[in-house]
Parts: sequence; structure tokens; C-alpha cells
Amino acid sequence: MVAMSAASASARAGGSVVAELEGALLRDACTFPYFMLVAFEASGLPRFVALLALWPALRLLELLMPGGRGRGRDMAMRCAAFVATAGVPRAELEAVARAVLPKFMADDVDPAAWAAFGACTGRRVVATRMPRVMVEWFAREHLGAHEVVGGELEYSRLRRSTGLVRGGGHEALAARLRALFRDGDRPDLGIGSRSGMARAFLPFCKEQLLTPFFMDHDMAKQPKCAPFRPVIFHDGRLVCQPTPLMSLVLLLWLPLGIFLAFVRITVGLIVPIQILPHIAPYLGGAVITRGQPPPPPPHTDNGSTNNASGVLFVCTHRTLMDPVVLAFVLGRRLAAVTYSLSRFSEILSPIPTVRLTRDRATDAARMRAELARGDVAVCPEGTTCREPVLLRFSALFAELSDQIVPVATDYRAQLFHPTTARGWKAMDPVFFFMNPRPVYEVTFLDQLPAEATCAAGKSPVDVANHVQRMLAATLGFECTTFTRKDKYRVLAGNDGTVNANKPAPATKPGWQRRVKESSQSSR
Repeated sequence: MVAMSAASASARAGGSVVAELEGALLRDACTFPYFMLVAFEASGLPRFVALLALWPALRLLELLMPGGRGRGRDMAMRCAAFVATAGVPRAELEAVARAVLPKFMADDVDPAAWAAFGACTGRRVVATRMPRVMVEWFAREHLGAHEVVGGELEYSRLRRSTGLVRGGGHEALAARLRALFRDGDRPDLGIGSRSGMARAFLPFCKEQLLTPFFMDHDMAKQPKCAPFRPVIFHDGRLVCQPTPLMSLVLLLWLPLGIFLAFVRITVGLIVPIQILPHIAPYLGGAVITRGQPPPPPPHTDNGSTNNASGVLFVCTHRTLMDPVVLAFVLGRRLAAVTYSLSRFSEILSPIPTVRLTRDRATDAARMRAELARGDVAVCPEGTTCREPVLLRFSALFAELSDQIVPVATDYRAQLFHPTTARGWKAMDPVFFFMNPRPVYEVTFLDQLPAEATCAAGKSPVDVANHVQRMLAATLGFECTTFTRKDKYRVLAGNDGTVNANKPAPATKPGWQRRVKESSQSSR
């Protein structure tokens, strides 16, 4: 155990650092769950099952291989990399590394290791046993690393992975780390675990920190270190990290989950929406409602409204099910405004949908026409976001109605995420209902007073920002200026426009900072 004293930590601030990823920056030294994620997200269930079946052999290889546990762990990692990546297109591997892996890595960061790593504002280098492509986006974009040293996956002429890892040995990585610091320069700090890789490069560093870390009780004397950049946009279907045990649970649950999803969707299609609240608890779901929903518009004897438009419900956008659950709670007709919704999801939808075109005049006309028929639900974020943040609200809704009711929606999923940017969106409702107990929370806020709407002379942007802040405060979320385009540039490599022929420019590290600055200046 090596103590991080206040004096030595203060001296290191501004210096260079080399840190091992697995077992040091990340608490868990096991790399197997990350290869399981690559297998599931880049290839699908068959390869996921194959890699899980291989796990006992990989574990024995780690423990029993001649030459020490470090050599056995390295060989097991190479075998897992081959099974998970062989034949997978390079672009798909890079997409998974950018959109899926960072969330799980961020959840496993060791606070004490980050405090030491983040306090070094000089050159930052991350060393990893995994292939570099799996780590580089997270290390550069979220940990602020300048260099990532790891093994290199080999690719065929068709830009598909061969599954072979080149240059991943401990001594080879240590030699590459030393090559980064020339002319007698040495890293000021080395952070590592008790692994063979750490023992190979730590002697090269001026000061060494080994796990488990110990922080002084007087934290005020430690150098101030900002939190690492959080993961806001992430993709993938799995909620929990696929450890061997969790992966087995997922596979055992899958047949029952598919059956439950089929039953739940079928019941939702054939049973009137007014009866669904009485049936839902028996199907394992739950909807938690807070606040008082507004009454429906008054009707005349001939069935038409008294020239009054419907209520415009402005919702946070957590999943595809937001408007459906809102109609479920209201127990009356509600139209949902959608964009890029799959035809399959439209067929399954128990409520009418209004497809937008991203042409402002056309969309405004369609929404006004639907408001004349009754209530309408709109999600101004334009796309879903899983983290506790709200994306920038489009201001179009504020121009269409003065009867605006903000609705804060959120959900809980145990096994599967019901949203995706890269996958088949038609499966979103299926994955939602495959969870053992899908739970939705719906909170109705008071209708905006007339003086807070455009009728009182407020600009649409001001109204949209006001509603965004109200909903964020209700949910305990953070308001951001990120947009739909920002999300899709990170997760899918395009700007999220349907039928777009020209891909968006490649996203480079630092995109979050640049986007936020430009968005704030434009508003």
C-alpha cells in the first residue's frame, strides 16, 4: 500500500503521469465483461453465448498456464479478443468502443486513482491490456489522456478484424511507454496494480502508486481535481455489466422475457386503454403517477369541442413509450408527435402518431391540425437520453398553443435499455417489455400561466427554456445545450437526419466542450 501524502501530491500537480487502466484507474482488473459487450453489441447473441461458454476454459488458462498468472491472463485476453472480434467490421468495433464501452468504464473508475491521475495536468498516458481501439475513446474523451498504449487489433484487406492482437505483451507495452518519454525524461507519476504490466513500467516512473490506494484524511490538503468528463450519450441494450454470472442470468431470462413482451404488447393492442391500468399490475408492470392531470376539453352534444383546442403535453423524452404511458395515465385519446419512428412501432402503437418532417412550416401545420382534434404529446428534446440530463428543447411547441402542461417522465429498467441509436429501433418496445418489472414515473406539473406563454409576449425560446428548467428541477436532472445531432454524431456517426445521404463529419475528442460553447453563444 502506498500513501498519497498531501506534500507529494501537491508536488506532482502539473507533472506527467502513466496509469494502468485495468485494476488501477478502473477498480476491476477483469477485462472479460468488455469483450462480452463487444460480442453482444457488435455481433449478436450467438457470439455472446459462445464467449460465455468459453469463460471456464479462459479462467483455467489464467490460473494454470506455465509462466505465471500474468502470462495466463494475457493469453486468456487474446483468446477472448479473438472470439469477440474475429470477422467484425472495423467500423462496427469502433462504434461499440465509442458508444457502449465508455459508460461501463466510467461507472468503474476508482475515485482515488482519478484524484491522482487528474491532478497531473501535464502529459497523461493510459496503458491497457485490452486492444487500444476498445479504450482510446474513453481514455481521451473522458479521462483527458494524451496517449493510449495497448495492443493493436489486426485487420484484413476488407477492414474486418482477424481477431489477432499485435504487440500486447507486458514488455512490448513497457518499451512503447518508455519511447514516449525521450531525452532522459521520465514520468513524474506511475499508477498501477500488482499486475505484470505495472511491474514492467512502474520502475521507469519517478514516483509510484500501487493499489489499494490510500488518501489522507485531510482531503482539504489534496490538490483540487475536477471530476472526469461524464458519459452523457451511450448506446447498447444491456443495463448491467455482463459479468459471467450476470450474462448467465440474462440468457436464462431471455426466453421468459420474450414471452412476457409478446403477452404485454398483445394485451396493449387488444384491450381498451381505459381498462389497461387495472390489468397492468398483473402483467408485472407499474406506472407511478404524481400530480393532477388536466381534465379533457368540454364536449358539446354533437361530440365536437367548443372551438377549444386540446392540451399540449410537453414531455421529457426517456423512451419511445413516453406518449403511450401518458395516454395510459390520462385514459383518453392522445396523439404523439414523432420523428424517425419505425413503421413497425407505428403499427404497434395503441395511440395515433403524427410524423414530422423537420420542415418547420409543415410540422407546425400538422401539429396545429392535431391540436384542433384533441390532446397532443410532444417531446421537444427530439431524441431520447438515458442519463439524468435534458437536451436542448426545440421552441416550436411554444408557438402552437397557450395550453401547455409540462410532464416529467422517467423509467426504470432492470436488464435491457428500450432505446437505441445504432440498432434496430423497431425492437425498442420489445426490449422495454422484456424487463422483469418495467416501471414508469409520470409527474404532471401545473399548466403554464398565460403570462409565461407566447400570448403574453414571451419569445418561444424563453418559453422552451423555462419549461426545460421546470422539468429538470422536478426530476433532479441537469439542463444541457446538447441536441439530437450531438447525440447521433457520437453514437452513430451521423447527424440523425432520416434518409441522409451525406454522413456527418467524424467526431473528434473535445466535441462536448466545443458544442457547449457554440450552443451557448448561439442562444
